[in-house]
Amino acid sequence: MKLLEVHVIQTVAPSNLNRDDTGSPKDALFGGFRRARISSQAQKRAVRVAFREWHLLSEAERAVRTKRLLEALLKRLEDVPEDKAQRAVEYALNALGLGVKEGRTEYLLFLGEKELDQLAQIIRENLEALTAQEAKGKKKAEVDGELKKALEKALDGGKAVDLALFGRMLADSPEFGVDAACQVAHALSTHKVDREFDFYTAVDDLNPKEETGAGMMGDVEFYSATLYRYAVVNLDKLLENLQGDKELALKGALAFLEAFALTLPSGKQNSFAAHNPPLFLAFRAGVGLPRNLATAFERPIWPKEGKALSALSVEALVREWAKFDRAYGALDPEWKGALNLTEAEVRGIDLVDGLGGLRKRAEEALKELLAPGG
Repeated sequence: MKLLEVHVIQTVAPSNLNRDDTGSPKDALFGGFRRARISSQAQKRAVRVAFREWHLLSEAERAVRTKRLLEALLKRLEDVPEDKAQRAVEYALNALGLGVKEGRTEYLLFLGEKELDQLAQIIRENLEALTAQEAKGKKKAEVDGELKKALEKALDGGKAVDLALFGRMLADSPEFGVDAACQVAHALSTHKVDREFDFYTAVDDLNPKEETGAGMMGDVEFYSATLYRYAVVNLDKLLENLQGDKELALKGALAFLEAFALTLPSGKQNSFAAHNPPLFLAFRAGVGLPRNLATAFERPIWPKEGKALSALSVEALVREWAKFDRAYGALDPEWKGALNLTEAEVRGIDLVDGLGGLRKRAEEALKELLAPGG
């Protein structure tokens, strides 16, 4: 397996970046101790937002997750009479098993922008056939065999990078599924955590002086933590999902490396502003099996006088990396590099001065892996 791994040690100030259904910051038991946790789903969402907002990928290279598929297709058919377009779109979607009820699909669908364009074009070219079928009032949507094949063929992933990375599952239509090329671990604190509470009050600015007391009060849970974050990209699967486009696969892998390194979920950031970049960022690329190094923290890191938790965490991570290399061997071939902003001593991994240098080194490695015979 050709892979790209990303390992991050990141210390965040008091925060509540990822909440559960009660509003409490998510956590987990690991190694017998309570740890801070950020879910994989929340991290992937932050990466997808970065793809869009940081212009790491063009609109055509991205996908959209929505129940508003009808609206998205009608927008692409604005030059067609609205009633006719709506009937044709609804019938086409029903024929695909993606039925629309009250203007929404039953499930959230993850579709590439190019897939939407292709569907709209096929519907445009077959308006008469689709509206004629709909006019017959059949209980089950049926279309000509060739037309149905064309509609199904349009759902080919559309070379959308985020769809290729994170996959698509449609339980009722498995033929449209896309196996994810990327796996993201739940982030865990390298040490034991205890939740804390911030009791807050809000003053009513128009209260007369003789009235005392708060206009509102409440509390919010939070913790601070040094997190270990991990993700791996299967480059073979990414290339397959992107229909063999090596240039786009390279662009997508590098965009993921940057976005994953620099983003976190945005929960309660207006209250906490925990905008703390990673203190250690490493990648490993090559051929072999992936390794999540969270076991470096099965025994939680404990504070030591005069040394930061982040530095102690980096040292534990590097020791675990070396231990696995001795036991199971390194990737073959293997490229690795790291950005280290802690006082930890790092051996066995080539250090670079900044994110730009790390990205350049990763790009060189990925080009080698994606080259013919790589």
